[in-house]
Amino acid sequence: MVTQDNSIIREIRQKLSEIKDDAHARILGRFFKTGPGEYGEGDIFIGLRVPQLRSLARTYEHLRLEDALELMRSPIHEERLLALLILVRSYKKSDETMKEKIYWFYLDNTRFINNWDLVDLSAEHIMGAHLFNRDRKQLVQLAHSKILWDRRIAVMATFHFIRKGQFTLTLTIAESLLGDKEDLIHKACGWMLREIGKRDILVEETFLRLHGKTMPRTMLRYAIERFPEEKRLKFLRGTFDSH
Repeated sequence: MVTQDNSIIREIRQKLSEIKDDAHARILGRFFKTGPGEYGEGDIFIGLRVPQLRSLARTYEHLRLEDALELMRSPIHEERLLALLILVRSYKKSDETMKEKIYWFYLDNTRFINNWDLVDLSAEHIMGAHLFNRDRKQLVQLAHSKILWDRRIAVMATFHFIRKGQFTLTLTIAESLLGDKEDLIHKACGWMLREIGKRDILVEETFLRLHGKTMPRTMLRYAIERFPEEKRLKFLRGTFDSH
């Protein structure tokens, strides 16, 4: 049974305490919407930057899963992010048996992956990487979750497939989320559509011609961000040819 008195956890927390930045923590608290009624309500920041956490992740990349869980359960955002960055590094370097354990650990603890940076820095590298040559129905299930962060994990995990030239699941999930009420889902879907367009503009444009007039405005704006101005304006005004 791991407790907060665990020596390695105590050591990690001491190092985090030594480099925390209260002024930056206040900035992060506003940036990640931690106020009442906002998506990050109650999240606690201590003011660390991602490069600092990546450096610590290299130091502790062999952390046991039970110790990573101690960090994942923390109310402190940076401790959860550190745990995820460690898991990402560990997954890349592990054998298949350990990769399977890390995958299920991740899936079993998505309730602690509860802000967009936690999702975006981990989902493709663990969920996406693990399911690339496996049944991907778990992502479809997450895309239908009532939990915002589960749905974002589903979208962002497909970034791994996009990088490999496979777009079908991203398009399927994006289509299923066209009616989603959350802006953070619109942004994620639009971002992934834009990434598809970087690799195959015809695939992206085909999707946009089918759904561009009805998709959430934020999703559309993100998707067409890199379009030439004239084409971008046509999509924004809905004056493009839909056939």
